[in-house]
Amino acid sequence: MGATALQTRLATAREENRAALVGYIPAGFPDLESSVPVIEAMVEGGCDVIEVGLPYSDPMMDGPTIQHAAGQALAAGTNTEDLFRIVEATAATGAVAVVMSYWNPIERYGVERFATQLAKAGGSGVITPDLIPEEAEEWTAASESTGLDRIYLVAPSSSDQRLALTTQACSGFVYAASLMGVTGTREHVADTAEILVRRTRDLTQESKLPICVGLGISNAEQAAEVAAYADGVIVGAGFCQRVLDAPDLDTARTAVRSFAQELAAGVRAR
Repeated sequence: MGATALQTRLATAREENRAALVGYIPAGFPDLESSVPVIEAMVEGGCDVIEVGLPYSDPMMDGPTIQHAAGQALAAGTNTEDLFRIVEATAATGAVAVVMSYWNPIERYGVERFATQLAKAGGSGVITPDLIPEEAEEWTAASESTGLDRIYLVAPSSSDQRLALTTQACSGFVYAASLMGVTGTREHVADTAEILVRRTRDLTQESKLPICVGLGISNAEQAAEVAAYADGVIVGAGFCQRVLDAPDLDTARTAVRSFAQELAAGVRAR
């Protein structure tokens, strides 16, 4: 198979001498009807890639903001079929759509079935934060047969052996978690992020596999700081918080569009 939409978009950003902007939002948040208009506003503001989260009742990696957003999406009745519809609408905006999901919902839905439906909807790949490559044989087969990218996480605690194993198993990009902890906005980007990217980059020189950094990025200055050494900047809690704070959909759309514009300026100021 040829290059995926995700691989192409990240390569384009690199050719433009900038990092890509990756925005996260749970499917069905703040509700099923409003979810797509919020995503459209994120894309209008400059997001290259949208991580559409499959809401999960016990998100171990996520802080209170994303937990609240995911809980609201679940309360709205969001299910896996809704996820695919929202991915399809996301891809229709011109942005690249990837899914962020814990492994259990994918396994319960059916691994091959999930991969087939996601590819059919125009999704480009899946970020699986709690799946490790050596336990991903079924997912590897399903993703390869459907042309989906596999995106695994590395962390500051990852050994050199773990980094090598993970980068070899990834396609699309490597997700570098900037710190040991849960998602959420922070006043400063952890120093561990740049060190982790440098260690990972040593292993991807030949493949040129992009490295995107997430966890804690909350403004244009931080986006520019991370963009100086990473191929992509991932922001989630900041978008979710603006929707949570908004009294209505129009206000939410304006807020996330403005925030995306701010971050997009940051990734271009590397």
